[in-house]
Amino acid sequence: MNVPEPAPRTEGRPGFQLDAQTTIQVRDALHSDIPELLRLMRSLAEFEGYAADFAVTARDLAIRGFGPRPQFFAKLAMDMTTDTAAGMAVFYLMPFTYDLRPTLLLKELYVDERYRNRKVGEQLMIALAQQARRIGCGRMRWDVLHGNHEAERFYRRLGGQREDHWIAWRMDRDSIDALDREMDQGGDA
Repeated sequence: MNVPEPAPRTEGRPGFQLDAQTTIQVRDALHSDIPELLRLMRSLAEFEGYAADFAVTARDLAIRGFGPRPQFFAKLAMDMTTDTAAGMAVFYLMPFTYDLRPTLLLKELYVDERYRNRKVGEQLMIALAQQARRIGCGRMRWDVLHGNHEAERFYRRLGGQREDHWIAWRMDRDSIDALDREMDQGGDA
């Protein structure tokens, strides 16, 4: 599957002041950012309750995000004072759908606890919207953890709308294996 290339990686947007001592800059994640990206991903796994199942390693991120055919992209909100990531937005692209325009799929938006309620998440979403416009996306989509009403209010304030026409479905690995075995045994499709 050919996925549209995101806009060329840039140095990032001009920084914005959180307070007198802290400047945040949102930029594309670089290979050298893998430790910070992994730290935020682990924190998100703890927040969402799947830390015990979290299996991503630095090597996985290097191969899947920064290799010759990236499977995901990321933006980081960097605290320029401490050179640490205040937040991340991990996303990928669906090449096209009914209108022949790509969809930017936000997989993970996470802001470190120390930086919450300081517009870091909003700046990450603005950077994603700018990226989506540059590459001609027809829409951005994302999921919100059930019961995370604060996130729902945040996205609604930014112009996001709850999707009421579709219900998310999934199939775990055991179900995939069972379906595959059924097909191998001559089951009907």
